[in-house]
Amino acid sequence: MHVFLAFTGAFLLLYSFLILYYHRLWDRITPGENEPTATPDLIATRTAVPNGKRSAHLLKVSIIIPARNEELHIGDCLGSIFNQSYPAAQIEVIVVNDFSTDNTASVVEQTAGRAILLNLHQFAEENSLNAHKKKAIETGIAHASGELIVCTDADCTAGPEWIETLVQSYLKNDYKILAAPVKIETDGSLLSIFQALDFISLQGITGAAIHKNLYPMANGANLAYGRAAFYSVDGFKGIDHIASGDDMLLMAKMQARFPGKAGYLKNSKAIVSTEPADSLIAFFQQRIRWASKISHYGHPAIFITLALVYTLNVCLLLLFFLSFKYDSWHWLIAFLMFKTFAEYFFVSKVAAFFQQRALMSYFILCQPFHIIYTVAAGTFGVFGKYSWKNRRVK
Repeated sequence: MHVFLAFTGAFLLLYSFLILYYHRLWDRITPGENEPTATPDLIATRTAVPNGKRSAHLLKVSIIIPARNEELHIGDCLGSIFNQSYPAAQIEVIVVNDFSTDNTASVVEQTAGRAILLNLHQFAEENSLNAHKKKAIETGIAHASGELIVCTDADCTAGPEWIETLVQSYLKNDYKILAAPVKIETDGSLLSIFQALDFISLQGITGAAIHKNLYPMANGANLAYGRAAFYSVDGFKGIDHIASGDDMLLMAKMQARFPGKAGYLKNSKAIVSTEPADSLIAFFQQRIRWASKISHYGHPAIFITLALVYTLNVCLLLLFFLSFKYDSWHWLIAFLMFKTFAEYFFVSKVAAFFQQRALMSYFILCQPFHIIYTVAAGTFGVFGKYSWKNRRVK
């Protein structure tokens, strides 16, 4: 038992240093709202200039939205896009209907041409695909005319300056791929609060990892990249058999092809909001889907990091059961308090950025559940299958 406690303590100490490192990196990311905005000359000189004319909003943007059974959300998503401050003439909206069995396509058609609707069944057979979302995005890009591709999900909404802020950062920093912030809007339930807090920590890690080029991190709900850059890495070729990973695995390809040309946009105007999973089962299926791409990274640093996090949580879970036999509850409580303290200030700082600081009052309560979910999602993500959008995926 003493050896096990020493082992767990050592992993907890390493984990605490990792969280502290993430915290420092997050603080070092230059807040986008404090950066000077892209000037008209900057935008004009970094984009194609037809007929010798220049415009401050010349960059054409194509927004790609894969959608499967999203009739309840796609209307709000499109409404937020149609309300952008960026000139509507320079925004192209493409919704790719991923074999929906509801009225998703009808809702898009009611926009009277403001959004282009592509039906995936016209380009692929459903049973022949495993990575449906990648195929949907790939199809959308193939029909896009914009220089900048912006991907989001059909259940997301954005503020009016979303596209303008993305374009400014993309041009000013000469990025090839740009990850931007995503937050979960809570509905007051404990499940939604738990998801929001977990997502806040993931966003903080995403920003830190991209800022220091530690390993590929991104979220497909708010991701922008150059169309030319997408094709220069052969798009999803080589990863198109993997059901998930349209964001992080593509980020890995981009970082390998264009070192130093990936960024994280730490700007509140660029935040995209999404809804939480509506049930515990749906939440676990989502997280298992995310974890399922771990074995495909081929990046030593991320394997080491994930192994550290997974092993620590397994140890803490085991310590709970061992405490019934060895009466080691005081060690369990001490370790949990240490872990909570190590994480709290980092998550709190990121939560403040997302204006969700009030959720931190639930942070301690969520700790035991976070351990269980991390172990479960990590285990089933590697060894199991999952369901997504009423599909069984392998």
